[in-house]
Amino acid sequence: MDLASIKPGLMTTRAAMKELFGGGTQGGIIPSDTTSNILIYVDHDSGKKYGYEDGWLEEEDERGPVFEYTGQGTRGEQTFLGLNGSRNAAVLCHADRGKSLRVFMAAGKVPDPRSSAKQQRYVGEFELDAELPYTVREAHDENGERRRIIVFRLRPKGDSERLTQDVISRAKETDTHRVSATVVTGKMVEPKKRRASESRRAAQPSLIADLRQSALREQYFEELTRREHEVFAYQIKISGTTRTLKTDLYDATTHELYAIRGASSRDEVHIAIGQLKDFARHVKPHNPNLTVLLPEKPQDDLLNLLHVEGIDLVYADVDGYTRCATK
Repeated sequence: MDLASIKPGLMTTRAAMKELFGGGTQGGIIPSDTTSNILIYVDHDSGKKYGYEDGWLEEEDERGPVFEYTGQGTRGEQTFLGLNGSRNAAVLCHADRGKSLRVFMAAGKVPDPRSSAKQQRYVGEFELDAELPYTVREAHDENGERRRIIVFRLRPKGDSERLTQDVISRAKETDTHRVSATVVTGKMVEPKKRRASESRRAAQPSLIADLRQSALREQYFEELTRREHEVFAYQIKISGTTRTLKTDLYDATTHELYAIRGASSRDEVHIAIGQLKDFARHVKPHNPNLTVLLPEKPQDDLLNLLHVEGIDLVYADVDGYTRCATK
């Protein structure tokens, strides 16, 4: 078998792929030391034991299909650092290191009764999503403890196979539960670049607003914590869909749901209003107070818009934060 024969849909085994690409046969992420490849193995059965499911999202976006893959680590929080995070770091930095991501899906046992090995179906070559290479969620580990997990967002690079059984299961009912605020505020510490010139990884935020939004979220979480408020986020799966949604901060002390944006423009305020109106339906207890958090005071017309919608505004200023209440 040679590389030219590796086409999406090929049925193979881990052992055969080790012979072709190098690396090992154990684990979900297998970087090769002898070729420029990282092999990613997906097994629906093993993932569900730990509260997650990998595969294609049914809902595409403007850039096409997305394949979600949960990082390595079944105990404690997943990481990009140290020995425990080395394989996650390999996926995160694959473009910098000239590596290809090749995804395989477990597809039953090999047709040899003497072997317990599973067949592996080649799905295709992938790359990280340019705008959002990974997201952070909460799930349980092998001991049943809640922890943060890394969910990579992969885009097909060339031909790929997208079978119905590889699509993440639709939620049978809307599932809303509180998760630690660190799911939306805690930065995943990423490995350092080998050289300053290696800053081209697609994971880099492309807009100043993205950075301001992240900083504002973390700073305001610290402010609420200083006030001894109980602060969470919500993780939501909507009935009939495959995507997992996350809110911004939820202040349980004031029963207040926040939408946080990195700019105070009209477009950003429109997005914030839409998020609040959408997510508020699923927050428990119902009917939370709605608040937009911005990095500076917006123009008066937008203040009026928020007032008409019954949404409070908090914005950063030289003295800390100013609130414009609607009630």
